[in-house]
Amino acid sequence: MADLISDGKTRVVWLSTVGNLNAPTVAELNAGADYTKRITPDGLKLDPTTADVDTSSLASKFDTGTVGRVSFDTEITFKRGDNPTDDAPFTTLKYGVSGFLFVRRGIDFAAAWAAGQKVEGYPMTCAEPANSAPAANEVMKFTSKMKCTDTPATAATVA
Repeated sequence: MADLISDGKTRVVWLSTVGNLNAPTVAELNAGADYTKRITPDGLKLDPTTADVDTSSLASKFDTGTVGRVSFDTEITFKRGDNPTDDAPFTTLKYGVSGFLFVRRGIDFAAAWAAGQKVEGYPMTCAEPANSAPAANEVMKFTSKMKCTDTPATAATVA
């Protein structure tokens, strides 16, 4: 049994529109803005949180519960660029901009999009971008927090 290494096996694209969140097409993904090379190695944060629902009653002697609503805490840390192409995430992902974030995991970054691949699709609206504090021996960075605006497709399949 071997472990799946994540280095170089994630791809992240931003689409302004998509026909079907659960089945984005190869053409749509190819037309999207591929921001993978602009994201820091630890900069992709798409953490689900499940709320607790208290199911105990006045007669209970033990606290019981079940799962409630799911939300995503999304934050992406990007490297700033010294030209318009490399700085596209900073100039594009501004406050109030809506679109769709697609993430492919476990397949080489360089591998072409192909029908049948599993992806995660998130309908998002961007919050105010935040510049990171300057630090010695680091690239200039900013963080884009995003709000999930509808139910994501965390097990979508490329059409």
